[in-house]
Amino acid sequence: MYVHIGENVLIRTVDIITILDKQTIGSSEITTEFLNTQKETVVSGDSKAYKSIVITKDAIYYSPIASNTLKRRSYRLTAQEY
Repeated sequence: MYVHIGENVLIRTVDIITILDKQTIGSSEITTEFLNTQKETVVSGDSKAYKSIVITKDAIYYSPIASNTLKRRSYRLTAQEY
């Protein structure tokens, strides 16, 4: 199944590693450092206007949709697969 993360982007639920909230990113030096070193893997989204970040096996996506909403969407779809 796929999750719509905004800006006409769909991601397979099995590929999602984590969904991070914007506030979580700002409060963690390690996360900020990780995102700065992985800039070449950013696929889509505006790194200035985002509410959450979706990290997959191959890419990082900045999403205008809140992390709680994305989490609900991905959980609901993953539960349906089994």
